[in-house]
Amino acid sequence: MERRTTIFENGLIWFGAGVSIAEILTGTYFAPLGMTRGIAAILTGHLIGCVLLFLAGYIGARTRRSAMETTKMSFGARGGLLFAILNVLQLVGWTAIMIYDGALSANAVLKTGAWVWCLIIGALICLWLFIGITNLGKINVITMTALFILTLVLCKVIFFSGGSSRYSISDGITFGAAVELAVAMPLSWLPLISDYTREAEKTFAATLGSAVTYGLVSCWMYLIGMGAAIFTGTYDISQIMLKAGLGVAGLLIIVFSTVTTTFMDAYSAGISAVSIRSEINGKICAVIVAVVGTVCAILFPMDDITSFLYLIGSVFAPMIAVMIADFFILHADSGSTAFNWRNLAIWLIGFLLYRFLMTKDLFCGNTLPDMLVTTVIAVIAGRLAAARRGSRGEQSRDAM
Repeated sequence: MERRTTIFENGLIWFGAGVSIAEILTGTYFAPLGMTRGIAAILTGHLIGCVLLFLAGYIGARTRRSAMETTKMSFGARGGLLFAILNVLQLVGWTAIMIYDGALSANAVLKTGAWVWCLIIGALICLWLFIGITNLGKINVITMTALFILTLVLCKVIFFSGGSSRYSISDGITFGAAVELAVAMPLSWLPLISDYTREAEKTFAATLGSAVTYGLVSCWMYLIGMGAAIFTGTYDISQIMLKAGLGVAGLLIIVFSTVTTTFMDAYSAGISAVSIRSEINGKICAVIVAVVGTVCAILFPMDDITSFLYLIGSVFAPMIAVMIADFFILHADSGSTAFNWRNLAIWLIGFLLYRFLMTKDLFCGNTLPDMLVTTVIAVIAGRLAAARRGSRGEQSRDAM
């Protein structure tokens, strides 16, 4: 009998996804808002993003399909390949970005050369991949316990060291833009979550636990980053760790948080590749992604990821909006057709609308209005199509 993952194991996976240097660094962008408005933006954005994360994960859990296999239910067997290809590309990008950020931060603590840390982190990711998602139980418990304790220490250093704010509140970022940055991280996991919830023993509880765990931990990481910028006057988390005297402990936070998060990117890239071509070996593909990401992290600078996050949002927010409409409202499945051109056209409308909304400063960010409009269009178009099919059926029966 195939072994299923428990609620606790799924929670550990998403705890590891949330504990990330990239999330801490993104949190530093919120410092110009000040603590109160910054926290409000973080919570608002994560509430939106994690509701969507849950809905995406529950589709995969209910159907026992991988994330990219579920897209075929809305866009067709071949239409879904578009999103599988885009997902592999964004996961290669994420793998490189995560290794790059982790290596830079690790090198600031122990100066051996950033390229050396790229190789170390890349090798550990490959080790995690060879162990496999269902066999990481005890390793994950030990790793996550250590990360939990170390991040508590980091919080104490930042928020309870007796320092006052060293950051002057400015107009560097609007509230709406900050909300969108908070939505962006859970949104970036939308094309991955079903790869893990499909393995869950208890589908609803594991999916809810995954989304809630990730949301809480991600908010925590954003808060650490924002607090670090406000109370220490620096955006460099490695420097904060050094000033706090964390040394080896700080190094462990950096390396293992990078490994546990980036492992998921590479693993899901392998699963998405299988959905493109079934003959592909998912584990080997995941290792190749980790290697390519490591090489890119060594060769290319990747310091500002905000444009990358917005690009992910513009692609995958309207995608999941169409899928939510099909699965939860219309109860439609286009998996037996090659292309669902109607839904692909609606996705394109949602994509263009998102890019347009990026030029506007909306209090609630871009994702929520874009998804609401896209979902409404998908529902109306789906019901009109169903009504036309029903009308044709009646006409054919009358003709007989």
